[in-house]
Amino acid sequence: QLQLVDSGGGLVQPGGSLRLSCAASGFSLDFYAIAWFRQAPGKEREGVSSISSRGDSTLYADSVKGRFTISKDNAKKTVTLQMNSLKPEDSAVYYCAAAYGSSWFYRPPSVTTESGYEFWGQGTQVTVSS
Repeated sequence: QLQLVDSGGGLVQPGGSLRLSCAASGFSLDFYAIAWFRQAPGKEREGVSSISSRGDSTLYADSVKGRFTISKDNAKKTVTLQMNSLKPEDSAVYYCAAAYGSSWFYRPPSVTTESGYEFWGQGTQVTVSS
């Protein structure tokens, strides 16, 4: 069974930090770029960040730039999203997604659209509240 498994969500105070993980099950991440999306209740799902298949290049939405960091370890089949200086507006269910292809070997895929992603994690809840 081919899966992405999200984990690491939880409750944190504003200004705090969380680290999300995305683990591949049943396939290698060597040829997959990974992106993080999030969705709050009543809102459309939005892109957060992405990383190239090799892990050399990253992309961030303006809303999280400077606060979030994405990284990739193909040997461990894991992608992490380090989230610092969290705001209540960051509260959402976070999903990781995988995009296959040589186009993303050295550059990260777009996160302005959900198209092109073959596998999705189940989602992990992040709540930022005092």
